[in-house]
Amino acid sequence: MVDPLAADELIVELKGLRAGYGEIQVLWGIDLPVRKGEITALIGSNGAGKTTLMRALSGLIPVQSGTYLCEGEDLSKAAAATILSRGIVHVPEGRRLFGAMSVEDNLLMGAYSRHVASSELKRDLDRVYTTFPKLFERRNQASATLSGGEQQMCAIGRGLMSAPKLLMVDELSLGLSPLLVEQLVAALRALNAEGMSILLVEQDVITALDLCDTAFVMDMGRIVRSGSGQDLLADPIIGEAYLGVLK
Repeated sequence: MVDPLAADELIVELKGLRAGYGEIQVLWGIDLPVRKGEITALIGSNGAGKTTLMRALSGLIPVQSGTYLCEGEDLSKAAAATILSRGIVHVPEGRRLFGAMSVEDNLLMGAYSRHVASSELKRDLDRVYTTFPKLFERRNQASATLSGGEQQMCAIGRGLMSAPKLLMVDELSLGLSPLLVEQLVAALRALNAEGMSILLVEQDVITALDLCDTAFVMDMGRIVRSGSGQDLLADPIIGEAYLGVLK
């Protein structure tokens, strides 16, 4: 397991978190610390509860019980808008762009709840275009006309326009070519090098563990294993369960 951390080292800390959909419970007592300035990965098979956890963290579904702290503030009962205002930003699986709107308008939608000067929005928009130059080239195109990789860039860029303290990315590589995945991984590394905390949900276990500082393995709504990305890559149990490596 990961070492105990002081509260001021954490951007998010979950203690015994339970959540689900109506009477269907999916998460069963999740304990998960997310350290400031690190990339944390959450891996596991389909149906393990990873996306449900992301939805609970962003306030899209209620926390049934347990504690959800963000920099010491209890967000367990907070509305999605409050969670977003605290800098917890969710880039959902499937991108969820507004297809008929331009790339730039999609990006600006990420800042819809921010009450800041236009100069600050322009600065943040320029940062997105610097991170993803393709989006600048496509800024006037409808987002529905983008490739899958460009749509993922746009979804992440929209998240960046929300001024995140923690950027949560659900299924970074889904349906993308290895080359595009490499480009997106490089972008996340660069953002993290600037100090951004990132929580990554990813089925491509090798990509996730190679990218992250700390990883947690989820199975049937529970955290069953944790450690550094490199330690879990070398773990024979992880190799057999997720990488097709036989003992």
